[in-house]
Amino acid sequence: MTQPKFDSSLYRPNVGLALFSKAGHVFVGRRINGRGPFQWQMPQGGIDDGESAVAGALRELEEEIGVPAKLVEVLEETPDWLHYEFPPDLKKRLPGPFHGQRQKWFALRFKGSDSDVRLDRHTPEFDAWRWAKLDETPDLIVPFKRPVYMEVAERFRRWTEPVLPGRVPQG
Repeated sequence: MTQPKFDSSLYRPNVGLALFSKAGHVFVGRRINGRGPFQWQMPQGGIDDGESAVAGALRELEEEIGVPAKLVEVLEETPDWLHYEFPPDLKKRLPGPFHGQRQKWFALRFKGSDSDVRLDRHTPEFDAWRWAKLDETPDLIVPFKRPVYMEVAERFRRWTEPVLPGRVPQG
Protein backbone atom coordinates (compact mmCIF):
# COMPACT_ATOMS: atom_id res chain seq x y z
CA MET A 1 0.00 0.00 0.00
CA THR A 2 1.45 3.39 -0.98
CA GLN A 3 0.46 6.54 0.81
CA PRO A 4 -0.42 9.69 -1.17
CA LYS A 5 2.14 12.50 -1.53
CA PHE A 6 2.34 14.93 1.41
CA ASP A 7 3.96 18.33 1.92
CA SER A 8 6.63 17.23 4.43
CA SER A 9 6.92 20.68 5.97
CA LEU A 10 3.38 20.35 7.34
CA TYR A 11 4.06 17.06 9.18
CA ARG A 12 6.18 16.73 12.31
CA PRO A 13 9.04 14.22 11.84
CA ASN A 14 8.49 11.30 14.15
CA VAL A 15 9.51 7.68 14.75
CA GLY A 16 7.37 4.67 15.58
CA LEU A 17 8.67 1.54 17.27
CA ALA A 18 7.45 -2.01 16.78
CA LEU A 19 9.35 -3.73 19.59
CA PHE A 20 9.08 -7.49 19.03
CA SER A 21 9.43 -10.02 21.82
CA LYS A 22 11.14 -13.35 21.27
CA ALA A 23 7.62 -14.79 20.96
CA GLY A 24 6.89 -12.48 18.02
CA HIS A 25 4.49 -10.13 19.82
CA VAL A 26 4.84 -6.34 19.98
CA PHE A 27 4.97 -3.97 22.93
CA VAL A 28 1.90 -1.79 23.43
CA GLY A 29 1.47 0.77 26.18
CA ARG A 30 -1.70 2.35 27.53
CA ARG A 31 -1.57 6.16 27.33
CA ILE A 32 -1.69 8.01 30.65
CA ASN A 33 -4.77 10.23 30.88
CA GLY A 34 -6.16 8.74 27.71
CA ARG A 35 -9.86 8.95 27.06
CA GLY A 36 -12.00 6.49 25.22
CA PRO A 37 -11.49 2.86 24.27
CA PHE A 38 -8.46 3.14 21.96
CA GLN A 39 -5.61 4.10 24.28
CA TRP A 40 -3.06 1.37 23.53
CA GLN A 41 -0.22 2.17 21.15
CA MET A 42 3.32 1.29 20.21
CA PRO A 43 5.96 3.78 21.35
CA GLN A 44 6.52 6.81 19.15
CA GLY A 45 8.04 10.25 19.42
CA GLY A 46 9.54 13.23 17.68
CA ILE A 47 12.92 13.36 16.01
CA ASP A 48 15.11 16.12 17.45
CA ASP A 49 16.81 18.66 15.18
CA GLY A 50 19.99 17.16 13.74
CA GLU A 51 19.11 13.66 14.98
CA SER A 52 18.92 10.67 12.64
CA ALA A 53 15.72 8.65 12.62
CA VAL A 54 17.42 5.58 14.11
CA ALA A 55 19.01 7.68 16.89
CA GLY A 56 15.59 9.17 17.60
CA ALA A 57 14.04 5.70 17.71
CA LEU A 58 16.58 4.42 20.22
CA ARG A 59 16.27 7.58 22.34
CA GLU A 60 12.46 7.31 22.36
CA LEU A 61 12.71 3.64 23.34
CA GLU A 62 14.71 4.64 26.42
CA GLU A 63 12.55 7.66 27.25
CA GLU A 64 9.14 6.06 26.81
CA ILE A 65 9.66 2.55 28.13
CA GLY A 66 13.05 2.62 29.84
CA VAL A 67 14.69 0.06 27.55
CA PRO A 68 18.30 0.90 26.64
CA ALA A 69 19.54 0.48 23.07
CA LYS A 70 21.87 -2.37 24.10
CA LEU A 71 18.79 -4.54 24.73
CA VAL A 72 17.45 -4.33 21.19
CA GLU A 73 18.46 -5.28 17.69
CA VAL A 74 17.31 -3.03 14.84
CA LEU A 75 15.67 -5.35 12.32
CA GLU A 76 14.22 -2.96 9.78
CA GLU A 77 13.42 0.70 9.03
CA THR A 78 10.64 1.74 6.67
CA PRO A 79 12.28 3.25 3.58
CA ASP A 80 9.53 5.86 3.28
CA TRP A 81 7.59 8.07 5.67
CA LEU A 82 4.10 7.07 6.82
CA HIS A 83 1.73 9.98 7.51
CA TYR A 84 -1.34 10.65 9.56
CA GLU A 85 -3.48 13.74 10.03
CA PHE A 86 -4.37 15.15 13.43
CA PRO A 87 -8.14 15.32 13.93
CA PRO A 88 -9.49 18.92 14.01
CA ASP A 89 -10.07 19.00 17.80
CA LEU A 90 -6.48 17.86 18.44
CA LYS A 91 -5.02 20.33 15.91
CA LYS A 92 -6.62 23.18 17.88
CA ARG A 93 -4.94 22.06 21.12
CA LEU A 94 -1.44 21.42 19.77
CA PRO A 95 1.16 24.13 19.35
CA GLY A 96 2.83 24.62 16.01
CA PRO A 97 1.88 24.57 12.38
CA PHE A 98 1.68 20.82 11.85
CA HIS A 99 -1.27 19.06 10.18
CA GLY A 100 -0.10 15.68 11.48
CA GLN A 101 2.98 13.52 11.74
CA ARG A 102 5.26 11.76 9.29
CA GLN A 103 6.85 8.67 10.74
CA LYS A 104 9.75 6.36 10.08
CA TRP A 105 8.89 3.03 11.64
CA PHE A 106 11.41 0.62 13.10
CA ALA A 107 11.09 -3.10 13.78
CA LEU A 108 13.23 -3.90 16.82
CA ARG A 109 13.89 -7.26 18.50
CA PHE A 110 13.84 -7.10 22.30
CA LYS A 111 16.75 -9.06 23.78
CA GLY A 112 15.95 -8.33 27.41
CA SER A 113 13.37 -9.59 29.88
CA ASP A 114 10.06 -8.09 30.92
CA SER A 115 11.68 -6.66 34.06
CA ASP A 116 13.87 -4.47 31.81
CA VAL A 117 10.79 -2.49 30.76
CA ARG A 118 10.62 0.49 33.13
CA LEU A 119 7.80 2.92 32.39
CA ASP A 120 8.95 5.10 35.30
CA ARG A 121 12.54 5.83 34.18
CA HIS A 122 11.51 9.18 32.70
CA THR A 123 8.28 11.17 32.71
CA PRO A 124 5.77 8.35 32.20
CA GLU A 125 3.71 8.33 29.02
CA PHE A 126 2.13 4.93 29.67
CA ASP A 127 0.47 3.61 32.84
CA ALA A 128 0.45 -0.05 31.75
CA TRP A 129 1.94 -2.25 29.05
CA ARG A 130 1.59 -5.70 27.51
CA TRP A 131 2.65 -7.84 24.57
CA ALA A 132 0.11 -7.97 21.72
CA LYS A 133 -0.17 -9.61 18.33
CA LEU A 134 0.95 -7.19 15.63
CA ASP A 135 -2.21 -7.69 13.60
CA GLU A 136 -4.40 -6.67 16.56
CA THR A 137 -2.67 -3.29 17.03
CA PRO A 138 -4.85 -1.38 14.51
CA ASP A 139 -7.87 -2.21 16.68
CA LEU A 140 -6.16 -0.84 19.81
CA ILE A 141 -5.10 2.57 18.47
CA VAL A 142 -7.08 5.79 18.14
CA PRO A 143 -8.88 5.77 14.78
CA PHE A 144 -6.88 8.59 13.14
CA LYS A 145 -3.66 6.51 13.46
CA ARG A 146 -5.28 3.24 12.35
CA PRO A 147 -4.23 3.37 8.63
CA VAL A 148 -0.56 3.74 9.66
CA TYR A 149 -0.86 0.80 12.07
CA MET A 150 -2.43 -1.31 9.33
CA GLU A 151 0.51 -0.46 7.05
CA VAL A 152 3.04 -1.25 9.80
CA ALA A 153 1.31 -4.58 10.51
CA GLU A 154 1.59 -5.51 6.83
CA ARG A 155 5.20 -4.40 6.38
CA PHE A 156 6.55 -5.97 9.58
CA ARG A 157 4.52 -9.20 9.48
CA ARG A 158 7.66 -11.28 8.87
CA TRP A 159 9.02 -10.37 12.33
CA THR A 160 6.09 -12.03 14.14
CA GLU A 161 7.63 -15.50 13.96
CA PRO A 162 8.91 -16.65 17.37
CA VAL A 163 12.67 -16.69 17.78
CA LEU A 164 13.57 -20.22 18.77
CA PRO A 165 16.89 -21.09 20.43
CA GLY A 166 19.46 -21.91 17.77
CA ARG A 167 17.26 -20.62 14.92
CA VAL A 168 18.12 -17.44 13.08
CA PRO A 169 14.98 -15.43 12.14
CA GLN A 170 14.62 -14.73 8.43
CA GLY A 171 14.27 -11.08 7.43
